[in-house]
Amino acid sequence: MVNMEYIQDVMSLPQIHIKFMVSLRCKMMVKEELKKLHIRFGNIQLGEVELLEPLTAEQHDQLQKNLRKSGLELLDDKKTILINKIKSVIVEMVHYTDEVPKVNYSDYLSEKIDYDYTYLSNIFSEVTGITIQQYIIIHKIERVKELLLYDELNLSQIAHLLNYSSMAHLSNQFKKITGLTPSYFKSMKKRRDVNLDDL
Repeated sequence: MVNMEYIQDVMSLPQIHIKFMVSLRCKMMVKEELKKLHIRFGNIQLGEVELLEPLTAEQHDQLQKNLRKSGLELLDDKKTILINKIKSVIVEMVHYTDEVPKVNYSDYLSEKIDYDYTYLSNIFSEVTGITIQQYIIIHKIERVKELLLYDELNLSQIAHLLNYSSMAHLSNQFKKITGLTPSYFKSMKKRRDVNLDDL
């Protein structure tokens, strides 16, 4: 049973948190839903919307219903909100910045989320079953894959962009996660393109 007093407390916050909101397309969808329900909002970031006034219970329920149709979900639990915020900061840092910041990730997350890193780290591991570091590595490797497929940068440039200490470090991490070397992964894509040309 949902604690209505708690939801009331969450709804009076100046922002709402949305699960699975991890792309610019999601941001556009959320913006549309908010406009439809005449909810006044300010800044929209991945996973988070700044409200200009508290939601009514009716707006909250309707927004939850509408977002679920698009595969998104309003978050009401404080722990889940914090996990989602950590994930959003990491996704934004790895996928939506021109260059991954050359700072210690623990300092970066603490500063962005305004919590002690040890606390963030413990909550994240407890809820997700993996460490923040592992989550960052998974996303960095996904970004490496994207960049290899775009074929605009060489491996040395990709290593620099994603703040790897060396090409060897990137290659080792890539192989550990995917089971393939970056060059083999890239050659598979080229072979696939050649095969498609033969059709």
